[in-house]
Amino acid sequence: AALTPLTLWLARRFPLERGQLHRSLTVHVFASLIIGFLTQAFRDLIFIYFAFNTNQNLSISQLFFNGYLFFDYGSMIYWLILLVSFAFNYHRRYREGEVKASQLEAQLAHAQLEALKMQLHPHFLFNTLHSVSALVHKDPNAADKMIARLGDFLRLTLDSAGAQEVSLQQELEFLKSYLDIERIRFKDRLTVHMEIEQQALNARLPNLILQPIVENAIRHGIAPRTEPGHIEIEARRFNGTLQVQVTDNGPGLSSNGNTGRILKEGVGLSNTQARLQQLYGVQQRLDLANTAKGGLTVTLEIPFKAD
Repeated sequence: AALTPLTLWLARRFPLERGQLHRSLTVHVFASLIIGFLTQAFRDLIFIYFAFNTNQNLSISQLFFNGYLFFDYGSMIYWLILLVSFAFNYHRRYREGEVKASQLEAQLAHAQLEALKMQLHPHFLFNTLHSVSALVHKDPNAADKMIARLGDFLRLTLDSAGAQEVSLQQELEFLKSYLDIERIRFKDRLTVHMEIEQQALNARLPNLILQPIVENAIRHGIAPRTEPGHIEIEARRFNGTLQVQVTDNGPGLSSNGNTGRILKEGVGLSNTQARLQQLYGVQQRLDLANTAKGGLTVTLEIPFKAD
């Protein structure tokens, strides 16, 4: 027990690692022999002078002889402490490596998500500025209103710029600002109806995840047509998930339309799918399907997490 601190110090000072294995083994072999011999000699002295309380002479040669015969016990204890120390240190370093790897993986995922968000913002901004330029000479008042609504939208996004997830209630505020911009552009041609369950308002979902879905519905379902366009947004808690559906009354997918191809085309939906994959892995779903009455429904499902 008294020599355990020395043994632990030698274990740290001379680890059995590649590059110094031969040197460390040599040190530990000699240390185990010396400690084994000295502990046996010390035990003999204690045993004779204290256990039996006698003053009989004990020659140096007898101490050396006994140490030679029984040093293996002390040496085995030395190696046992040494191996336990090595096992503990290797386990600690393995856990530290796991933590570092996990931190690096989290940092990489965060960087990828930030890159996706930075890709999304210019995409939306360019589309909106294009709409403003189309109105600036035709309807200056509408262009002014659109610029004001764009400022409100950008202010909201900057307030939550550092958050990967927000509540559904916050997300709907962003979406309403975006829809105000599109209503100026389409006027009476665009109506929106929202049906949101009360218990779903506190659910967490990715920041700005709904805007590109609604933008896709407007761009492909409403903009190409002269008829009035209608969008329905529904959100509910369903079997432990948050389910959000965006439905338009446009032409829907063509008979040979491929969902996977559509998700890969353009920035909006491909960006949305990539963010969902990064945040939730296989615990997410993004589907496109035609409705019975015509039009397209985009369904988003993620694990339900409340604030």
